[in-house]
Order: sequence, then C-alpha cells, then structure tokens
Amino acid sequence: MTSSNKSFVHLHNHTEYSMLDGAARLGELFDETERLGMPALATTDHGYLFGAFDFWKRATDQGIKPIIGVEAYVTPEPRARTRPVSAGARKTSARTTSPAAVPTRT
Repeated sequence: MTSSNKSFVHLHNHTEYSMLDGAARLGELFDETERLGMPALATTDHGYLFGAFDFWKRATDQGIKPIIGVEAYVTPEPRARTRPVSAGARKTSARTTSPAAVPTRT
C-alpha cells in the first residue's frame, strides 16, 4: 500500500455487474483501491449478487478485504399489487402501492 488511507473504506460502490448504474470495472477499481491504500472495499450492486464471487476473488488476490452487499428496495405491498400512476398524478412516483388505490379482487 502506497498511501495512508488505512482508515477510509468506500462502502457504496456499483460495479460493472450493477444492472442500473454500474460503471466501475473490477480490475481498475481494485487497482485504485490498492493505490490509495484502502484496506477494504464494498460492493453494493443493484438488486443482484452476480458479481460477488468475482469481486471477492479480485479483492483477496490483491490483499483487500471484500465487503459484499446489495442495494435493494422494499415495498409494503407485493409488486403484483402495484399499478401505474395515471398521467395526472404526482410526477415524483411511477407506481403506487397504497391499498386504497388498488382495486380489490373478488
């Protein structure tokens, strides 16, 4: 390790395996982590752990402690109970999970 950043660790990173916004290629990510002297690094890819093994393998090969995580979203209702918001509704939400807004099935 060439730097003195042994007390700083990035805990929110999206790798090339992240489905929505992954940009960091693992090789370059760990080379930079090593260059900066960080002892560990986390992955928090969106919704999947497809890259967890590759992340772990590259980290341990370079002497960096891997922290495996995932960024997930939780809703109070099952996805099947959601429906698109009408065009006149608030623009801040693409879906609603309010039980009052969902028709009941008979």
